[in-house]
Amino acid sequence: MSCKEKKVVQLANGPKAIGPYSLGVTAGPFLFASGQLGLLPETGALVEGGVEAETRQALLNLKAILEGGETCLENVVKTTVFLRDINDFAKMNAVYAEFFTENPPARSAVQVAALPKNAAVEIEAIAFVKKD
Repeated sequence: MSCKEKKVVQLANGPKAIGPYSLGVTAGPFLFASGQLGLLPETGALVEGGVEAETRQALLNLKAILEGGETCLENVVKTTVFLRDINDFAKMNAVYAEFFTENPPARSAVQVAALPKNAAVEIEAIAFVKKD
């Protein structure tokens, strides 16, 4: 048995990890994407504009990780959304619906005490990766 059965997703352009973790890891037929904040890949700064803008950027960051791992948003099977304030659920949900228009993945959404960089939202995903 080999201990090298997982593969870390590497991105030349895209979001950067803000700690000692991988942005995404493929294992078997799945890609596990780390939670993404609404950080601009170019600067690492939180996008301005509130929970809607942060949700949009977090999902764009997830999309880049998925594509770097040779899959796509359409193959996402599960997401978890962490909100600083559950009262922002409807605003987040409206933007989220723009990205998952058909056959959306299973999802959990919870309020948390705090998020890194005082973000309003963080989203993680698990996606199927088709192996040829």
